[in-house]
Amino acid sequence: MSSISPSESNIALITGATGFVGSHLAQRLVHEGWDVHIITRANSVSPENLSDVGLSVRAHDGSTESLIDLVKEVRPTVVFHLASLFLAQHQPKDIESLIQSNVLFGAQLLEALTVNRVRYLVNTGTSWQHYHSDEYSPVCLYAATKQAYEAILQFYTSAYELNSITLKLFDTYGPDDPRKKLFSLLKDCAQSGSTISLSPGEQFIDLVYISDVVSAFIVAAERLLEGTVSNMEDYAVSSGSAIKLKEVVNVYCSEAGLTLDIEWGGKSYRRREVMEPWNTRCKRHLICSHPNRHSGLGKRFAGEEICFDCPVTQTAR
Repeated sequence: MSSISPSESNIALITGATGFVGSHLAQRLVHEGWDVHIITRANSVSPENLSDVGLSVRAHDGSTESLIDLVKEVRPTVVFHLASLFLAQHQPKDIESLIQSNVLFGAQLLEALTVNRVRYLVNTGTSWQHYHSDEYSPVCLYAATKQAYEAILQFYTSAYELNSITLKLFDTYGPDDPRKKLFSLLKDCAQSGSTISLSPGEQFIDLVYISDVVSAFIVAAERLLEGTVSNMEDYAVSSGSAIKLKEVVNVYCSEAGLTLDIEWGGKSYRRREVMEPWNTRCKRHLICSHPNRHSGLGKRFAGEEICFDCPVTQTAR
């Protein structure tokens, strides 16, 4: 497992630290000796899961000037940008929120970094920027905003002394996940005894355990600090293989000893449903691998730690 030796210069500034991945990253960095600061909205309440971690909470009032001052005060070594609004399908009322969260705030952050001459940024993208494994084809508007932000990031890394790595995530999972995703739905179904309606379940998904995802962010920071990144790079954070949704549910039920009332086909596939995840062959990638990955799925969801193998592969794009 890769790790950066703690030092006085290791100061992290994290956006999106109240989310599932961001909170785990914040705790990991604190554990490894980093001085960790997180950005929250000025009127938001500090997350309970980070209250006793030992980090600093910095309020942002929404203005560019406030963010410039915040970054000047923190003087971060590496900034981890995870803040985003995820919507698999949007409604007309969601347009402003998507742009503000996924484009405007990120642009303000980049301006604040360059004004204060911060050199290193780890950004978060999504595999959904590559529908049908195209070079670029967004699955949804959320994915399109992620691509729009990368275009802005390209300007800042080209025009200023800012280097960045974008990690494109697939499906993430792990214990204490507050998101209403597959495993939470299955757990709720088991506890209530109710019927759960799912899609026909023929789509393949690429599941990456939370500790592996966090390790990928650590590896990216390490690569930036080594000084080997020029301008911007991007990597896929993948398990290395995909598994059909129906098989995931069957493995989960088998490992947990559950019999669930599932109505397969009770929900239709979404518009532009991803039936096969982005094929990352011949791409730069971080492989999060573990022996017997599928057979141990249910136990790992219950909290079992897994090992991590994360080579940074310099393959042509």
